[in-house]
Amino acid sequence: MMIADQLKALKATLPADVQLIAVSKTKPAEDILVAYEAGQRAFGENKVQEMVDKYETLPKDISWHLIGHLQTNKVKYIAPFVDLIHAVDSMKLLKEINKEALKNERVINCLLQFHIATEETKFGLSFEEATELLNSAAFFELENVRITGIMGMASFSDDAEQVSDEFRTLYNYFQIIKSHHFKFNPDFKEISMGMSGDYELAIEAGSTMIRVGSKIFGGR
Repeated sequence: MMIADQLKALKATLPADVQLIAVSKTKPAEDILVAYEAGQRAFGENKVQEMVDKYETLPKDISWHLIGHLQTNKVKYIAPFVDLIHAVDSMKLLKEINKEALKNERVINCLLQFHIATEETKFGLSFEEATELLNSAAFFELENVRITGIMGMASFSDDAEQVSDEFRTLYNYFQIIKSHHFKFNPDFKEISMGMSGDYELAIEAGSTMIRVGSKIFGGR
C-alpha cells in the first residue's frame, strides 16, 4: 500500500500541467502494478531489456518511456511499443530510431537531450550541436520520428542555486529552439527535467515532465 500512498501524496503536490513519469527501473513488475492500479500510466526505464520484459508482462495501456542512454543497436527492441525516448543525443541515434519506426509503421516521439550539468559523465548535446542537427538536411528526411521537446539532467549537487540555474538554462534552450525550429508545431511542448531530489526546482524553472522513482517506490 505504501507505493500507492506515496504516489498519491506526490501527485497531490504537482501542478496540473506537469506529467509524472514513475521511474520503475530495477523495480519488479508487482510494484509497477501497484502504481498502475493507483492510476499511474507512464513509467520510465533506463535499460532496454528490462523494459521489454516488463512490457510483455504488464498491461498494454502503459506508456513506456526510455529515460536512459540508448545504444543504436538496441533501438529495434523497443521500437514496436515505446511511447517516448527521452535521451536522444546524436543524429546517428535519430536515424536509427527513424529506420526502426518505419519498419514498425510508427512515428516515435523523441526528446533531444542536452548536457547542462557540470559533470562530464552525463550525456547530451551542446546548444550548438542541437542547432546543427536541427538545421541539417538529414534531419528533414526523418519522417518517422517526432521531436516533442527536450530533456536534461542537472548536476548532482546540494547547491540549489546551481541546479536551478542549470534548469533555467534548459528552459531557455527550449524557448529558443521552439521559436527557431518548431514555432508552428504544437507537438514540441515538453521539457523533461527534474528527478526525486530536484523536481521541485525543475518545476519552478518550467519543467513539464518529471522523472521520479525513489519517492514512489522507495530507495533501491
